[in-house]
Amino acid sequence: MEINDIIKLMEAVSENGLTRFTLEEGNLKLSIRKEKEVVTLSSGPVVERQVQAGEFVQTVQAAPAVTAAAAGAVEDISSDKIVASPLVGTFYNAASPDSDPFVKVGDPVKKGQVLGIIEAMKLMNEIECEYDGVVEAILAGNEDVVEYGQPLFRIR
Repeated sequence: MEINDIIKLMEAVSENGLTRFTLEEGNLKLSIRKEKEVVTLSSGPVVERQVQAGEFVQTVQAAPAVTAAAAGAVEDISSDKIVASPLVGTFYNAASPDSDPFVKVGDPVKKGQVLGIIEAMKLMNEIECEYDGVVEAILAGNEDVVEYGQPLFRIR
């Protein structure tokens, strides 16, 4: 693969709004990822900026308080009724930006009820509840990128 082919792929990823792209061809493995740069001010809000394709990004370690909060959220999963992500993609809690969320904390749910949507490769995949019960916690935010097996909902 020539450098011009790689540049064309980077431009295509950027133009199509993709955040990740992986290509495996023979013994070549190419992975392109577009990240958000997050800047935390000590007394202010979190500021995000989209990083353009080909732009160098220096990774900064998160503040210990943020790391502890994220670790606490994972350890806080006490229920054995967890609905996990079946694939990698972008999680949406509603059918459209202007509609109500599928479920909220405290809502009763039935097996087979739609809890959210994961968009992967421009396909919308409904996430159905695997249990009857009540939504105890929603572990992913709207438009968060989720990984395979990541806990999304806790049902009691």
